Amino acid sequence: MTDVRLEREFKVSPERLFTFVTKRTHVLQWFGYENMSFVNEDIDLSRLGPWHCHMLSDEGNNFKISGHVTHVDAPKSVGFTWGWHDPEDMRGPESHVTFTIVETAAGARLIIDHRELHDADIANRHEMGWTNALRRIGDAIAQ
Repeated sequence: MTDVRLEREFKVSPERLFTFVTKRTHVLQWFGYENMSFVNEDIDLSRLGPWHCHMLSDEGNNFKISGHVTHVDAPKSVGFTWGWHDPEDMRGPESHVTFTIVETAAGARLIIDHRELHDADIANRHEMGWTNALRRIGDAIAQ
């Protein structure tokens, strides 16, 4: 198993950052890659329970993910399981994501821990995805 850990500071309060990484209306601004549209989703990470997301790329590729929000400790952390679905809609290996928010002198730091990834290749792809998400969160907060 492989883990990914990324961090970025934002010039906002921990409460505002927590809202951006958990509330559906904000998550839809940064989740996934550019040029993806949401086909079907229930991606509110601010409450315990199941979540899912079905995205479609401009090229017509389907991407489905689902999981369960396992803990919410606003504005400090949220944890959720993560599993990709294959083309037949079978859910693959489960991993676990935790967003931790730490107050800093300039605002708040978001720490993304994605644990129990199946192999190094999958971990590398998730690291690229989360790096993109951190950039997009920054863009969304700045608007």
